[in-house]
Parts: sequence; C-alpha cells; structure tokens
Amino acid sequence: MRAGDLGILIDTGPDVRSQILREGIDRVDAVCYTHYHFDHLVGIDDLRPFFFHHRAPMPCFANEETAAVMRSNYDYIFGADPYPGAARVRLEEVTDPFPIESRYDDGAPSVQAEPIRLLHGDMPVYGYRIGRLAYLTDVSEIPPESRSQLDNLDVLILDALRPKPHPTHYSFEEAVQVARDIGARKTYFIHMTHNVRHAEQEQRLPDDIHLGYDGLTVEVEG
Repeated sequence: MRAGDLGILIDTGPDVRSQILREGIDRVDAVCYTHYHFDHLVGIDDLRPFFFHHRAPMPCFANEETAAVMRSNYDYIFGADPYPGAARVRLEEVTDPFPIESRYDDGAPSVQAEPIRLLHGDMPVYGYRIGRLAYLTDVSEIPPESRSQLDNLDVLILDALRPKPHPTHYSFEEAVQVARDIGARKTYFIHMTHNVRHAEQEQRLPDDIHLGYDGLTVEVEG
C-alpha cells in the first residue's frame, strides 16, 4: 500500500517476495500485522533486502497476542541477541490509532493507522483503517464496538472465503451482507479458497462488490 510517499505492508505472507518483485516495491516504512497465523507472518524474512542499503529500523505493528507469538517464533530477529543479517524490525504493540512515519530521511509526512478489533472464529485479530480504506482479512465477526470505525469508507477490503459457511471466515453471502451494512463505495473480497471460480463468482456479486486478484490496484482520495 502507498499512503502518500510511505510504503506500508499489511502482513508478510509466504509469497510476499514474489509480490514485492512483481509490483516493483522498493520502499517499506512499516508492516501492520493482522494476526499470527502462518500464512500472514512467515514471509517476514523477505523484508531483509530493504535493509541492505538503508539500516533504519522498520516498525511492525501488532496486537499483544501476535507480538508474543512473533517474539517466540522469531527469536533470532526479536530476541536479546538478534542474528546480524536479520531484518532490522522492531515490534510495537498497539491498541489505539497510531502514526506511521517515514523510515527514510526524506521528510515524508506521516499517516494515521487505526487498528480494528475483529474475530477470526474465537481468535482476536486486527483489521486496519488508513484514511478512507479499511482492510479486514480473516474475519468471521465484527464486534459492535468496532462497527463505527468503518463508517464513511471509499474502499472496503473484506474476507470472503467461499459460498459455503465456514466457522472462522465470512462466506460470500455473509460478506455481501456485511458490505451492505458498512456501505463503502466499493468493496473487494479477498482470501478466497482455491475452488472458487473467479469469473463465475464475480457475475453473482452486486455491481459495487468485486473479487480481488493478484496485482489489483485501487486509488483512494485522502
């Protein structure tokens, strides 16, 4: 994600390296982690090239549970004696809105990020709002106290796993209803399972809701 001049990642999945290369990403100022499941975390080592020529630390924002798992699983990064070649990242536990600032000496203005408390089954996870865009992956319930954080969105990125119900993800029917309740100008579904046929499912969706895809680009004002 580009927010002004800043480069922001949400999660580092197992294919983050190929995504970075495909999109020509040459700047990352921060990473916002949604939760500690393997498919959202394990690409953290692929942040290393962003420190070869610029050693300023990169903040990784997360909730308390995710930060604890990251410290345990990646002691060589976050422990008392980090490996010299590891990505130079620092964990920051967040509960309230926080600024994301430039890690480059270029005076780029900061942006405000807002963590949104969600449920992935019984597991507390985060979504994030930056400006008029919200990113909610791996979610099966939006608690009532989080709902007001999703008002006045231009773009909603929302979990929608498959047509059939699932205990820890929204189904397509559930996700459409959530999108209708939130009322963003545009909604894009993500995290579809492998047996979803993209063209077939796209035709079944309302005109303002679409399936995401690799390389999709959306622009949001402000």
